[in-house]
Amino acid sequence: MKYLGSCHCGNVQFSVEAPEVMEADLCNCSVCKKSGYLHLIVPKSRFQMLSGQDKLSEYRFNSKIAKHYFCANCGIKPFYIPRSNPDGVDVNVNCLDTPIKQLNVTDFDGQNWEQHAHKLSHKSKD
Repeated sequence: MKYLGSCHCGNVQFSVEAPEVMEADLCNCSVCKKSGYLHLIVPKSRFQMLSGQDKLSEYRFNSKIAKHYFCANCGIKPFYIPRSNPDGVDVNVNCLDTPIKQLNVTDFDGQNWEQHAHKLSHKSKD
């Protein structure tokens, strides 16, 4: 199924292909907790930037591998390139505008990322 998503102000718009019954991860790391991020990791081939590439700012921290993108106007982080899946895109489910039929959420222990990152590595594979 194709879902449309955006930041709060609408400057950044994207689409993502994901199942009708969606599986998402709720991470307890400091950046995810503070930003209210709900993770949907997909292969890059299932993500399409529709508009606003020039409105994005990038934030990197700690290992500087993950590329966190946020709208320079409203500050919302609709997606990023995760350290666990550099060949994929991690979409913030909270930024999807298309209604989700069913959402199953699994807790992920991001506070202890090094011990649990392997649980995510399969998510960006077709």
